[in-house]
Amino acid sequence: MPHPVYVPCVNINDDIVLIVDIGVSAGDQVKKGDPIADVETDKAVIAVEAEHDGYILKILCEADERVGVGSIMMWIGDSPDEPVPEVPVPAPADTSPGRSSVQPTAKARALLEKHGLNAGDIPHAGDRLTAQDIEAFIASQGKKAGQPDATKTKDIGESLPGVPGSLQPLSAEEHGMVSTVVWHRDHAASAYLEVEYDQKNWEAYAGEFAERHKLMLSPLLPLMAYRLVEIAGETPKINTTLVNGQKYQYDRINLGFTVQVGDTLYLTVVQQASGMEDKQFIEALGEVQRHAMQKKLRSEESQGSTIGFSSMARWTVSRHVPILAPYTSLMVAHSAPAREGAMAVLGASYDHRVLSGYDVARVLQELAQPPVRD
Repeated sequence: MPHPVYVPCVNINDDIVLIVDIGVSAGDQVKKGDPIADVETDKAVIAVEAEHDGYILKILCEADERVGVGSIMMWIGDSPDEPVPEVPVPAPADTSPGRSSVQPTAKARALLEKHGLNAGDIPHAGDRLTAQDIEAFIASQGKKAGQPDATKTKDIGESLPGVPGSLQPLSAEEHGMVSTVVWHRDHAASAYLEVEYDQKNWEAYAGEFAERHKLMLSPLLPLMAYRLVEIAGETPKINTTLVNGQKYQYDRINLGFTVQVGDTLYLTVVQQASGMEDKQFIEALGEVQRHAMQKKLRSEESQGSTIGFSSMARWTVSRHVPILAPYTSLMVAHSAPAREGAMAVLGASYDHRVLSGYDVARVLQELAQPPVRD
């Protein structure tokens, strides 16, 4: 029986992913767990693995295409000659209002972007819109292929600036940042507060922990993030969000931790962090950070954050106001002291619909001191 391979849902805010690479060809034999494709979301590149032993029967997408989450990427059969079920091709990547459901090829999509055209306006003979279809349409409109339409702004809903320039498509990472900022702007009642604290106690605690567990690097930030997880367990209110006017209490604590990789910011996620001991949490966080550095985050390592921790101490930033990740109510902001010997700052962005300043101040005051262990 043929088995479909679906485009994974990595993040609840992603309707579309980019096919970065197809690592197999029709007829290839694969085993369960083999990587067969890489897809790029707003936050990371995710490896898609075969869920069954068998043979690749048919591939329904190609590299550099954007396809809809939940659509079928390819089919795997128990034998190489199984018939493939007749089903629609993967959902198109362009879901702007008024867009057609026809899926352009990669070259066709580039032409659509270049000319600011709507796929639904262009006649096509086959199941997919091709570059030839677009070129024929352009010719019928009296324009040459490759000549952009300078009068269109491609549905951006605003006029172009008065200074000469050109429209450039957003990268997946840039699109993810925009989506996060838009959620923060349109849904959260964002507020920020901070407390000063002496980080020497935390530095001593982290140093003793590193010596006891023979760690090469300081575990200061992971330990502070783990302490935030503990506080969230003791204060469930901070591990909630608001959905359709109702409070949504998470059943688990998934810790989001920001990681900068070159020019790209990732929010890595340690799933079910509250069920871990401190050393186990540090190891789990280290693993997802390594995957981020390699741009090989698995789906569960980049989605589902319920509370967040961000630090810019690495760049000696003494104060920063982070954006809330979608469907979270608290993002702690760790910063470096403004100067040697000065007090450090712990801040937090929070959703005032869910949390009060008093709630957040208590969290920060508690987080400012390392825990007392037996």
